[in-house]
Amino acid sequence: MTQPNLFSPLPDARTAEVFEALLTRPGLKIERIVTHGQASPGGFWYDQAQHEWVVLLSGSASLQFEGEEPRTLQPGDWIDIPPHRRHRVAWTDLHQPTVWLAVHAE
Repeated sequence: MTQPNLFSPLPDARTAEVFEALLTRPGLKIERIVTHGQASPGGFWYDQAQHEWVVLLSGSASLQFEGEEPRTLQPGDWIDIPPHRRHRVAWTDLHQPTVWLAVHAE
């Protein structure tokens, strides 16, 4: 049996973000998100009912909370997002895949 790995294989995310559930339990979901130059559409804000903790594993990105300036993220940076805290992805790395690990909890 092959050991699962967060970086191999990476899906091709050049045309669209790729969301992959790694572990799902009642009230909990852990997912890998791979982006490659994507950003949230203009005027779009995530407004999730569940709690989200996200860490950027590779690449780079910018996350913006409503009413705040965008925050640039580098590998190892993490953010704790409470429910209904409106946020959006301002940009992700154009030159390489950006890999996120997101933990969603109720």
